[in-house]
Amino acid sequence: MTYDPYNPKQPGDPYGQQPPYGQPGQYGQQPMYGYPPPPKSQTNAILALVLSLVGFATCGVTSIVGVIFGHIAMGKIKRGEEEGHGMALAGIIVGYVVIVGYLLFIAFYVFAIFAAVNGGYR
Repeated sequence: MTYDPYNPKQPGDPYGQQPPYGQPGQYGQQPMYGYPPPPKSQTNAILALVLSLVGFATCGVTSIVGVIFGHIAMGKIKRGEEEGHGMALAGIIVGYVVIVGYLLFIAFYVFAIFAAVNGGYR
């Protein structure tokens, strides 16, 4: 005897029970309900880029923190916990450029002061 989906009482199904959850029922597989998963955050990547850019105005102090947040974001991106690879990479690059720029700036002034104290060029 074949299964009749319109007759809930079947010889092999004395109580008219539905098939187990996950099995196709009378109307086939039922769709899953609910909201789609929320997009993954980009908080660390955004912080890396913003803090690295603010480093231009703060003598590179926040660029150090921006580079740290960039590396944290890159680790989370590799593990699939976060998105924003481009922003994290830009934050790291800008942060290192600002840090190196300010270090060269400080080295130039230290050299200039040292040269001025020792009599300059003769």
